[in-house]
Order: sequence, then structure tokens, then C-alpha cells
Amino acid sequence: MEMVITPGGQLRCLYDESLDFSQLGQVTIRRGSFVEPDPLGQWHADLAPVAGPLLGPFASRSRALAAETAWLTAHWLSQAST
Repeated sequence: MEMVITPGGQLRCLYDESLDFSQLGQVTIRRGSFVEPDPLGQWHADLAPVAGPLLGPFASRSRALAAETAWLTAHWLSQAST
């Protein structure tokens, strides 16, 4: 897991359950995207919650999730340090 700690002391990361974040203090979790199928069964990652693009279509949910993670890591997570 990649984490960024801002100069103000906030920790930012893509959430997973590998750490018990409640041990670090008050936790705020926000949705970064919506990964959903379209009527044709293709998958899209809508990154609108973080002012990002709509990615896809992808043939599988796992590919949409991988694209979502890559975009969030490259664009959203990296903004945390600026």
C-alpha cells in the first residue's frame, strides 16, 4: 500500500483492510470512484468523485478495478503531497 503524509499530518492512501487505520486516529473514508457495468456488460470506472475521467469500457470488472487503482495512484494520490 502506498501512503502519502501531507505536511499538515494527514495520511492519504487507497483504502484496503491491510491496516487498522482506527489505530492512527480519526478516520475519514471517501469514495474515489464507481465501478459499474453498462447495459452491454462492459465495465467502466467513473472517477467523478475525485474530479477524474470515466475510464473504459473494459471487458471485465477486474480490468476496470486495475485501471481505477492505477489512475487514482497516479493522479489523486500524488496530489496529496502538493
